[in-house]
Amino acid sequence: ERCEMVDGQPECIQETFSTCWLAGSHYRSFDGKTFDFMGTCAYTLTTICNPDPTFPAFSVEVTKKEKENSKVSSIGSVTIHVDNITVTAVQSENGMVRIDEQLVNLPYHYSERKIVVYRHGQDAVVVTNFGLVVTYDWYSHVTTMVPRDFTNTLCGLCGN
Repeated sequence: ERCEMVDGQPECIQETFSTCWLAGSHYRSFDGKTFDFMGTCAYTLTTICNPDPTFPAFSVEVTKKEKENSKVSSIGSVTIHVDNITVTAVQSENGMVRIDEQLVNLPYHYSERKIVVYRHGQDAVVVTNFGLVVTYDWYSHVTTMVPRDFTNTLCGLCGN
């Protein structure tokens, strides 16, 4: 929920989210399409298609690499760019993240909670003040959630 003033009165409004996930080489986009993609390179999971002042600029990127002795790929890192800050979770740095290339322990709070990064179970969780939520298990699973307000504004492997 989020609170807004409606006709001069505070009101709680239920927020709904769209979710995209990546597990190894299996994807499910925000609009529910599933597909497999084996590539081993850097890819944009989601970003704003066209700059629009009503939406914050952000991107979520993954770097995929081949698993040893396997033909499938794993996620080597997840990078979130938002509010002139870069948060990167690297597979080999389990339990820590890089904030603008500086390795930090979790939890981490940036600029009055515009970005919060914490650990939940085995996952790193990045939450922004505009509702973007990204989780990564430091191995092969990434989930990205955005408020439904972003429908039809996102590009990338998860996008519309």
